[in-house]
Amino acid sequence: MKLTKMFLLALSVSLFVSCSNDDDNSNDPKGVYDNGVFILNEGNFTSGGSVSFISDDLNTFEQSVYSAVNGNDIIGTYVQNIFFDGDNAYIIAGGSNVINVVNRYTFKLVAKIDSGLKNPRYGVVKNGKAYVTNANTYAPYDKPADDAAVITGNTDDYVAVINLATNTFESKIDLNGTANRIVEENGKLYITEPYNSNKLIIVNIATKTVETPVTIGSSADSVEEEDGVLYILRSPYGNRSEIVKVKLSDKSVSKVTFPEALDGAGYLDIEDDKIYYTVGSSVYTINTNATTASLTPIINSPVANLYGFAVEDNRIYLADSGDYKTNSKAYIYNLTGTLQKELTVGIGPNGFYFND
Repeated sequence: MKLTKMFLLALSVSLFVSCSNDDDNSNDPKGVYDNGVFILNEGNFTSGGSVSFISDDLNTFEQSVYSAVNGNDIIGTYVQNIFFDGDNAYIIAGGSNVINVVNRYTFKLVAKIDSGLKNPRYGVVKNGKAYVTNANTYAPYDKPADDAAVITGNTDDYVAVINLATNTFESKIDLNGTANRIVEENGKLYITEPYNSNKLIIVNIATKTVETPVTIGSSADSVEEEDGVLYILRSPYGNRSEIVKVKLSDKSVSKVTFPEALDGAGYLDIEDDKIYYTVGSSVYTINTNATTASLTPIINSPVANLYGFAVEDNRIYLADSGDYKTNSKAYIYNLTGTLQKELTVGIGPNGFYFND
């Protein structure tokens, strides 16, 4: 009798634990905006930026998430970048010198970081600290003989160090260069200089010092890291576009130089050992070990001015800047070039951020 009761008791406990574990499914959404993609809309000087959202299954779309959740609070002008840490998303509004901290699953405002920033651009996270590039004072325009406006670059840009536990500015790292996009790998920051410099800036996080840069060529922009290699797209005015590969272990450099037909390459992303790059409104792909560029596009899109690009989970995302005054379009394709979704988003969509 005792054994029977003990057996039944043990069985009931086992069933209870099993059911409880099933109910506590880590795959359950953490909020309305879990398992989807944020589309960042830059806005303009008079109209603040915004954030749109599309669910992973492409069935749920919301054009303006931030205002829907936070009411009259202003996200800021010239919204530039989103980066994540833990349950939070950090939205950089470069025109307003502010970073809006929101819960990444509910988009409820948590805090605003509004000190120590001057034209902030892009951010990364390492060990509880955010590292944000700041353009500081913008450089003047030069007018060379051919009358093409070329930015000369400035040298007062810096990286703002932000304590994410308190959401406060902590210090800055002067770069003596022009800062733009940023990647963190193994305790170092790699920063592209978008204008006349031919260097890749390297910052040691532990010492907060700038190390010897790597020469990669001028007009570097998009940068991605994959398997210990940086892939950097550069499109210098009047010269061939290139994908520059920097092997981080020894700083050695190799290049894939594009033919003239691919002048003016715009964006680059890496996904599953393939490089995806854009020229005009078209998308091309090659393997990461390729030594020559492909001339055959996988997508010829209707985008008038490509302003945002990403490849993630077997999908290609394109954003059209439009006229920078009214709501514009974003497009989602599969990897074979079939259009899956066309969206009307906000003003000047410039990036895609994946909340999974």
